[in-house]
Amino acid sequence: MRPIIGITTYVEPATWGVWRDLPTTLIPHDYVAAVSQAGGRPVLIPEHEDTDVLGILDGLVLAGGPDLSPELYGAEPEPLTVTRPDRDRAEILLVRRALEQEVPVLGVCRGMQLLVAAAGGRLHQHLPDVLGHDRHRPAPGVYGEHEASFVPGSRIAGLMGDDLAIRCFHHQGVADAGKLTVTGRTEDGLAEAVEDPDRRFVLGVQWHPEVIRDERLFGALVTAAR
Repeated sequence: MRPIIGITTYVEPATWGVWRDLPTTLIPHDYVAAVSQAGGRPVLIPEHEDTDVLGILDGLVLAGGPDLSPELYGAEPEPLTVTRPDRDRAEILLVRRALEQEVPVLGVCRGMQLLVAAAGGRLHQHLPDVLGHDRHRPAPGVYGEHEASFVPGSRIAGLMGDDLAIRCFHHQGVADAGKLTVTGRTEDGLAEAVEDPDRRFVLGVQWHPEVIRDERLFGALVTAAR
């Protein structure tokens, strides 16, 4: 049987067919396809503060989405921070329980930031104010293209090999990784990968590997979940 991999979801207004702006639990299909292609069985996890679902999961993908609530890392929201408090409350409980239970976790973009918050870290709320450029989110719906560097011997370095190209879309970033180890950065010094070397599989990436169905990362999660 394929390992069961949970994927966190959004609740957003959506339009299809005759329906307009209907509150909908959804996720980009790329996540589902990436997990399936890597050998896992994807299960979508709606927002809910009950974490019992972990009892049936072999692995967990923390998907991307809106900004993380600054209260999760002890800060006040800045003007350009847009959050989904219900999702934040549900997912911080989910990730903490998953870590306690040693469930393999892959965090993508916002998911990496959630791992950082759970590890006692903190975020920059608007990267152009810190870096002086917007190349991590150049325009609506346009991915920023970067070349990353990875710490030799780290999990992410072993997975990525000589392919250093990444595609990201975020205006927030890691200021302090807390108890996690930063193992990847872009050319401007921003953290793009974090790991917990003391756990079986805890990896966060700030870019979007699901867009290219990256079997290196999703395959590593599925392997750990077996």
